[in-house]
Amino acid sequence: MAKTNTPINYIEFKAHDLDAIKRFYNKAFGWIFTDYGPTYTAFSESGVEGGFELTEDRILNGALIVLYHDNLEAIEALVREAGGIISVPVFSFPGGRRFHFKDPSGNELAIWSDT
Repeated sequence: MAKTNTPINYIEFKAHDLDAIKRFYNKAFGWIFTDYGPTYTAFSESGVEGGFELTEDRILNGALIVLYHDNLEAIEALVREAGGIISVPVFSFPGGRRFHFKDPSGNELAIWSDT
């Protein structure tokens, strides 16, 4: 089934201790985890997929909403045209590419693509 463009597709949180966060969410809710190196773990079986990124920084707003789009360059242009500010330029990761942007109120979101 083809993905539709710009649904909420993934939620990313920050965490200070990945082992503790995995134990908690697995025990409390049955979430399943897949590690992607020492600083990132993804979760499934939660209703929406997501992940936890290890950080030493103070966590102010620990959730990152991630949208999906099949044409990253086209949606980036639309985000800019609408007044969004690119906060993290396009980068690659295992399985795709993404960028982060801030909306007019300063909320940070990301958009990823597997193409």
